[in-house]
Amino acid sequence: MGKKIVVALGGNALGNTAYEQAELVKQTSVFIADIIQNGYDVVLAHGNGPQVGMINLSFSHAEESGIIKADMPFPECGAMSQGYIGYHLQNALQNELMKRDIKKNVLTIITQVVVDEKDPAFSNPTKPVGSFYSKEEAEVLKEKKGFTMVEDAGRGYRRVVPSPVPVDVVEKDAVKTLVKDGYVVITVGGGGIPVICKNGSYVGVPAVIDKDYASSKLSELTDADILLILTAVEKVYINYKKENEKGLDCMTVSEAEEYIREGQFAVGSMLPKVKACVNFVKNNKKRKAIISSLDKAALALSGKTGTVITA
Repeated sequence: MGKKIVVALGGNALGNTAYEQAELVKQTSVFIADIIQNGYDVVLAHGNGPQVGMINLSFSHAEESGIIKADMPFPECGAMSQGYIGYHLQNALQNELMKRDIKKNVLTIITQVVVDEKDPAFSNPTKPVGSFYSKEEAEVLKEKKGFTMVEDAGRGYRRVVPSPVPVDVVEKDAVKTLVKDGYVVITVGGGGIPVICKNGSYVGVPAVIDKDYASSKLSELTDADILLILTAVEKVYINYKKENEKGLDCMTVSEAEEYIREGQFAVGSMLPKVKACVNFVKNNKKRKAIISSLDKAALALSGKTGTVITA
């Protein structure tokens, strides 16, 4: 076996529609296949922000139009997004591996990720999903369905759901076994389907888990050597888009935490990525995390670009 690596794909690796996505992941798969060809055992994770919102919205509109009797619960929307994004990635990557005569099977696991029922996020929903509504429409949804609706930057009202911290991955042992047996596994799609433990059972809850945090937790639980988070930029920057902007080749945990305290990383973009890397490598000198762009993934793994985070 080679080194085990969890690769977390950013939204730039996927499209805005199913048709666009099916084409875009063909190029994505070329970069992932390069990593596999270099001898790494790959576990693939991905986001689902636009996709889960589209699915949820489609069912909501169908219900409002009288086509169906009830909209689709949010955990099921997450499962649907894992299925169709996973299918596109699985299909494109399998085809790319066959072109290269690499005899590895690719499969997708519909993944449940355990969160704490007492996570403060449940009393403070912050993750916007779906479309924009007028104040009047928002009041109706709040009354009729119990949604939490908030005004979003003057553009209207949107539903917000909790974004709790992942504490476990239900299918972690299956992932470990499959990777050991030579499979390329696509898992924790969209951060996983959030579930809580209740009376000895797993129960789905309406929430969205950050895919970078979920990828970090999966990396930890499956004893990965490397967490590679792929995004739109080649490196992590401090003083981003300022005159004294600086790209970082490496960071220790203590340096990263200092930059976080300084507010160097944007809340909705780089901050969760850096925090996810810190969580993975903290207190473990054998692990490393890398943040880079999709097209530079292989170069980042060879130390030629990207930002490396170590204990």
